[in-house]
Amino acid sequence: MQRLLLPLICIALFYGFWASEHFTTIAAGVAVFLFGMTLLEQGFKAYSGGALERILSRSTKTTGRSLAFGVVTTSIMQSSSLVSVITISFLSAGLINLAQGIGVIFGANIGTTTGAWLIAGVGLKVQISVYAMPLLVMGSVLTLQSRPRWHGLGYVLAGVGFLFLGIHYMKEGFDAFKDQIDLGAYALPGLRGLLIYTLLGAAATVIMQSSHATLVLTITALASGQIVYDNALALAIGANIGTTVTAVIGALKASRNGKRLALALLIFNFATGLVAILAISPLRVVVDVIASLVGIADTDYTLKLSIFHSLFNLIGVAMMLPWMKGLVRLLFWILPDRERRTGLQLAVQSEERRADSDTRYLNDAAMAYPDAALKVIIEEIRHLLSNMSAVIAYGLYLKRQELDDVDRLQELDAEPTDIDFSRDLSEMYQQHIKGIYSDIIEYSARAETGMNADQQRQVFRLKTTCRQAVEAVKDVQHLRKNLKKYLFSPNTGIRNEYRHIRRLVAQVLAELESVRKERPMRGLLSIGRLRVMLDREDIIASGKVDELIRSHQITGTAATSLINDSAYALKISHNLIAVMESWLTATSEGKSSVTEGLALNADEIASFSAEGKAGRPELVSANPVNKEQGL
Repeated sequence: MQRLLLPLICIALFYGFWASEHFTTIAAGVAVFLFGMTLLEQGFKAYSGGALERILSRSTKTTGRSLAFGVVTTSIMQSSSLVSVITISFLSAGLINLAQGIGVIFGANIGTTTGAWLIAGVGLKVQISVYAMPLLVMGSVLTLQSRPRWHGLGYVLAGVGFLFLGIHYMKEGFDAFKDQIDLGAYALPGLRGLLIYTLLGAAATVIMQSSHATLVLTITALASGQIVYDNALALAIGANIGTTVTAVIGALKASRNGKRLALALLIFNFATGLVAILAISPLRVVVDVIASLVGIADTDYTLKLSIFHSLFNLIGVAMMLPWMKGLVRLLFWILPDRERRTGLQLAVQSEERRADSDTRYLNDAAMAYPDAALKVIIEEIRHLLSNMSAVIAYGLYLKRQELDDVDRLQELDAEPTDIDFSRDLSEMYQQHIKGIYSDIIEYSARAETGMNADQQRQVFRLKTTCRQAVEAVKDVQHLRKNLKKYLFSPNTGIRNEYRHIRRLVAQVLAELESVRKERPMRGLLSIGRLRVMLDREDIIASGKVDELIRSHQITGTAATSLINDSAYALKISHNLIAVMESWLTATSEGKSSVTEGLALNADEIASFSAEGKAGRPELVSANPVNKEQGL
């Protein structure tokens, strides 16, 4: 369809260029206007690096705030489609939830009406091109600057300048065009005209990917008398319906929630458009009343069109807001979460948590904005760590739910639980870790090209985190060979040591699982305590191996296996801690979070270790805060 549509549009444009120079002026005005919107989008992208996430977190906590955020951002950016696509990106990244996203797009539909007021109230009544020239000059100067903020501001100013220039050319083109041909002769009255012009408005918006451009064309044509007032109202309704196409296209590669938001916009705009069509006559009466109250002349159809555009969008929001929760439920019913695969079949069918074999958060929609892209990488790594925990637990002959039971961990000197030992760890790695790991690396490489230096460094740290997670899994595979052999050994000495090794890694894994799920502010303090504990676990330095050999409890061969496997256990534990610390401090702005300052440094760890009792300490829960304390 797209292959056929583009040649037809090009043929129609070339014919128009040949037939009329005034049509060329109008078409050039539309092109300049759309180019200005593209520059605006590029300019606003420069203001990322955490700023967007901070603004979102403060501005979308309630439905009212989300609505206001949509109104303000659309009024500034002058593109409801752009705000919708940004919102879908942020929703896909997990920066906002679905209800907040719906609030933003409702507000965006109100915010888009400000464009009509600016054009009708200012753009057609002053020589707007006079203001365009200084903006273009200043914008060009600032785009040459190396600092991202100045560079972005330059794009914004140039974008506004091109918007003004585009409006000027469209106005001039229609003013000249009316002397050549009267488009008003093609006016269609009644319901037939309402439906046909609504479809024309929707089609024009789909082609130009901008409801603002359609409204500018409509208002300038109405001002020059090229279309009648009734048909202009229908074009405004169609523009609102057509703008959903941009959001739908933006959601094609978005997450499940992103698709739900695009569907919400589709439902909202079609419902609002239907109400406007059905209630067109009462709405016209209300518009006339409002116009007379605020002193707008009966013949000032451009301002009355602006009133109508604002009125039916406000009615749509007022109509849908009380049904917000019901709309969210409907969206989840229409687009339910995909059934999660069993993934790692670690235990019996009653096990509640399952590992997912596919990426959950990576999506191309989020890649358009560095904050969103980095956020989805962080969340996908959280998913990877969940699978890593499941694989390592299996490698230690544990059920994953046993990691939640501190008392159960203290009893790991007992024989391993009755679970399936048949699966090979390398097979599980290939099926449930390598694919996600590969996708994260590929996505990161593509996403970091648009990131600032801090965010690129953060991506590098996160890729290192993934590598450490993979190393931990592979080291468990080496450790597992002797675990199975010695956990059931009749030799009490070697059996106890291997059960101690298993308990050590299990305790670190359990603590880090708790941090991963709850992400507490004091998580890094517990990580520091784990490091202190591991610092006392060197089996050679503690003299434990020598003691076992001298007491004839183990042979030299068993001793070397024990030394090597103890080293594997420490390496696994240190890698797990490094992984969790890196993930815990990652933020979408690229700088480490404030919680990083809570971590114990090397000197503090050494000090704690020196103060600790000699020999092997008792293994107890390293979690310093219980759930009742709220951290």
